[in-house]
Amino acid sequence: IYLSVPLGGEFPLFYRPDGRVDGSGEAAGLGRFLRPSDSGRWWVEGNRLCQKWTSWYDGKTFCFTLSRAGSVNEVAWFRDDGASGVARIGE
Repeated sequence: IYLSVPLGGEFPLFYRPDGRVDGSGEAAGLGRFLRPSDSGRWWVEGNRLCQKWTSWYDGKTFCFTLSRAGSVNEVAWFRDDGASGVARIGE
């Protein structure tokens, strides 16, 4: 998944089948705001995608509602704290 970031560019997240997620903000230049890379866990709870990072967001759990947006490989996400955005599913 590639998250669109407000300053331009994309933030890659890699969701693995074993429930692990890895992320790197280096390509989007986010290293000055947070640790450049982190890993965590993801799972499905009800109809929401949930994830918990080791360091990012102080290890807090967030859950997301996803829906189709724009093209066939785009999704809109809505986080349980009110944040929202668009992501592209990589091929």
